[in-house]
Amino acid sequence: MISKPRRLGAYPDRDLDCQQAMEPGFQALVDCMVESGWTREEAKRALRRLIAADNMTQKENARVEAELAIARAMIRAARDRT
Repeated sequence: MISKPRRLGAYPDRDLDCQQAMEPGFQALVDCMVESGWTREEAKRALRRLIAADNMTQKENARVEAELAIARAMIRAARDRT
């Protein structure tokens, strides 16, 4: 079970609360990886790479969404002129 934030929106210790909520799952995941034959360092390195890949995916998705919004606006503007 993952703890929920103490309240909605931003508050001073929200990042720390998120980290604490994630800690048991993180430890369980790393323990499962070690039990499967991976080293703790390999598991942590793989997690860092997954996070980096997710960041790149999110940035690319945002770029594509912005380009689509511009294209849609240009199409609407062209339609409005006719």
